Amino acid sequence: MKIYTKTGDAGTTGLFAGPRVSKADRRICAYGTVDELNAVLGVVRASSELPDLDSILAKVQGDLFSIGSELSTPDPDANGLRFLTQADIDLLEQFIDQNEELLPALRQFILPGGSLSAAMLHWGRTVCRRAEREIVELSAQPEVADCSNIIIYLNRLSDLLFVVARRANQLAGKSDVPWQRPTTVAQQSS
Repeated sequence: MKIYTKTGDAGTTGLFAGPRVSKADRRICAYGTVDELNAVLGVVRASSELPDLDSILAKVQGDLFSIGSELSTPDPDANGLRFLTQADIDLLEQFIDQNEELLPALRQFILPGGSLSAAMLHWGRTVCRRAEREIVELSAQPEVADCSNIIIYLNRLSDLLFVVARRANQLAGKSDVPWQRPTTVAQQSS
């Protein structure tokens, strides 16, 4: 079987158990961003030595694939593609709490950076926030099935990615990169 079908050459794609839609459709953009986030996390896992964090990221990657599956169909309930539960959200909260306990208190804003893994996890966090925004916008459409668990999950996931980015720096023996407040124009002229 060939990987290319040529059915998308005119700028459309087929939804699972649904119609063909524009590749610029909100639904396609939303699950495309979820796929992008999954790829970023795959790069983190492939390029780092973070055994403490790998199992967490592996679980998240599986969840993100499930989210993409759910978003790829107009009727996830009828097609058996509703996977996320409150238990998945609770597990993210446990991961956040477990890792946050190991970190020094955060007393200032930080910039993405430190170790390469931390910087990539911050990148993933920003992609996660974009996915969340796109799914919030998608969910406002009357024909779209309830996305509330996905939105909550992604909100928690962005928090988790922030915490594990800090933990990645800690494990690498690197410091978080503090944001330095610039001087204001008034302070410069005095």
